[in-house]
Amino acid sequence: MSGRRIVSLLPSTTEIVAALDGLDRLVGRSHECDHPPGVEALPVCCRPRIDINAAGHEIDRQVKQRLAEAISIFEIDHRQLSELQPDLVLTQDQCEVCAVSLADVEAALGRSTGLATRVLSLAPANLADAWQTIALVGEAMERSDRAAEVIAELQSRLQTLAESANSQPAADRPRVACIEWIEPLMVAGNWVPELVALAGGIDVLGTAGTHSPWINWPDLAAADPDVIVLMPCGFDIARTRAEMASVSTRPEWQQLRAVADGRVVIADGHQFFNRPGPRLVESAEILAEILHPGRYEFGHHPLGWEPL
Repeated sequence: MSGRRIVSLLPSTTEIVAALDGLDRLVGRSHECDHPPGVEALPVCCRPRIDINAAGHEIDRQVKQRLAEAISIFEIDHRQLSELQPDLVLTQDQCEVCAVSLADVEAALGRSTGLATRVLSLAPANLADAWQTIALVGEAMERSDRAAEVIAELQSRLQTLAESANSQPAADRPRVACIEWIEPLMVAGNWVPELVALAGGIDVLGTAGTHSPWINWPDLAAADPDVIVLMPCGFDIARTRAEMASVSTRPEWQQLRAVADGRVVIADGHQFFNRPGPRLVESAEILAEILHPGRYEFGHHPLGWEPL
């Protein structure tokens, strides 16, 4: 039976395993897996080969250099993986920057003898894919019934939110730009534009179901959104605030409508939004609190988001 001993190399799949009541089966994690509390005690099976504490523009430079040289951004601990003897490894093949790739995992397992391991590689591009990811993990753990319950509950919560948040005319819904990287500029794609729509907003730069695109300052100026949500991938609120120090003095920034109106917020991109798992619902709730001040209070402020 697979799923007795699980190594999760994605924060989102670690959270999915927890939602499926499988934390007792989790024997290893990635360096980024930190939720729910307690998983930090598990052995770490991979680490980045870049300086993740560097400034955003320097991280971008390091990543692009390694990709140009066809060098993986992450390193798997072959010995740790062999010692843990997992029968299920959860990884991804969506983004070379986000986490360990399928090819890296297969190569690592190839170097570890005696492992009869199933590798489940996931690549969600939108909300429907995210729910399917939960179903696939549930199938691999032989907990499909529990997965179906979790999916139904998450979808119900989102539907309830969407029916309320979209009760006003479309013309009155705020126009939103979700920034996934600051230097250089990138806007959030994949499931984030769907979350914006469910929360009663209109995403003016992202496209649902497609990878997050790079943009330039004229693109942002031309869109001139009512609200800007800063949610850099892997950054918490404090780190994003520090990154904005060099941006907030730019003339292009000062001229934006959202900046002038005081409608720029920082969301925790590390814990929410960038993880296609159960907390996408909390991500939508955060957006609802941001887009409709005073109307929704799910309790996510100030831990999930703060005004800039």
